[in-house]
Amino acid sequence: MKQYRIRGSTADEILASAERGIRDGSLAPGDALPTVRGLATELSVSPTTVAAAYRELRSRGLVVAEGRRGTRVSAAPPVATGALPVVPAGVLDLAAGNPDPALLPDLAPALTALARSRAEPHLYAEQVHLPELLERARADLSGDRLPSEHLSVVSGALDGIERALTAHLRPGDRVAVEDPGYLGVLHLLRAMGLVLEPVDLDDSGPLPASLERALAKGARACVLTPRAQNPTGAALDAAREKELCQVLAAHPGVLVVEDDHAGSSAGIAARSLCRAADRPFAVVRSVSKTLGPDLRLAVLSGDAETVARIDGRQALGTRWVSHLLQRIVVELWSSAGVRKQLERAARVYGERREALLAALAERGIEARGRSGLNVWVPVASELPVVQQLLEAGYAVRAGEAYRLASPPALRITTAALDAREAARVADALADALRPAGGRSLDA
Repeated sequence: MKQYRIRGSTADEILASAERGIRDGSLAPGDALPTVRGLATELSVSPTTVAAAYRELRSRGLVVAEGRRGTRVSAAPPVATGALPVVPAGVLDLAAGNPDPALLPDLAPALTALARSRAEPHLYAEQVHLPELLERARADLSGDRLPSEHLSVVSGALDGIERALTAHLRPGDRVAVEDPGYLGVLHLLRAMGLVLEPVDLDDSGPLPASLERALAKGARACVLTPRAQNPTGAALDAAREKELCQVLAAHPGVLVVEDDHAGSSAGIAARSLCRAADRPFAVVRSVSKTLGPDLRLAVLSGDAETVARIDGRQALGTRWVSHLLQRIVVELWSSAGVRKQLERAARVYGERREALLAALAERGIEARGRSGLNVWVPVASELPVVQQLLEAGYAVRAGEAYRLASPPALRITTAALDAREAARVADALADALRPAGGRSLDA
């Protein structure tokens, strides 16, 4: 395909031309842009003009500066770039990261109860967060020994994370993030113009020494996942929780944002670095994995200042999360049947994850997945293994989008993978990892 040529004689025109190329796919994620001096020469403009355009592209999250690799299109630029990838017919989707629809509660009873209630319509200038929702959320958080005095309701985990960061940070600030980490968070932070400082992790979560290094570099915030870490399944244990709290104690002004996106579906007890409200913090608990992704709702617990800033900014835009959604969540949380179903879902997710881990271990394949819906499998080269598994009938996710400096791996979603199929997936992966596929099993 012919290389896309950026045009323009002013910084605004160069910016618009580059964005147009990204939007229509002529400049794909990872593509390199010309050097500042090279493009300036080609367009007969000053390097200052090109540098200004590139600076604005970076501030919008459209491109990233990668040192010697130059300026490249972001892995997920914040512009609409076309349709989502489609898993071929006959291929089992182990890539999307979705919960199993069969383990999500039926919304019909909640919707029926809502219809029968004949509640008065909510209007402007009313209380934006339903007291019943906050009451139940507060009881849930208190049961996990988390601060629950100041709460807000936001439109999902990423919305809560963005609002918490925006309340304290500005473009150019450094943020400590897990490596590998959830691609949605990594892309969001890049789009916000924030600088990512990678933090290594193992099965028990972020490594204290690595977090300390990121904070020593000037990170003003950290975004961490206490359980069901995506993509590795890491989860804090008591010892790691204590160690990380000790690290953070030396940096009292650092904002701590916890993404508890999986909630009870993680299959492991909640832990937190925010048990005492002695710093700026936000704990975001989404209902997406437990009640369904289409219920765009999360409860955010934070310190008084952070929550006040979030609520104040929300009042100037969306104003509130739909009271209809809030009431549906209240109905579901109030149902004894739903509570039993959520307990069963957590148990089944754990059994399915453990089944794949056991099948991989039997074949000598290293893998990680202490909690949640995913298993992380180190490989020497991602794309050849992904392609071979696709040919075998399994779609998995290459780890590249989740990694900053960590080594290659695959993410396999186990949410809907039964034990019998897990053995076949393990066989297919073992075939792909033999010397003619990805790597030898003892590499």
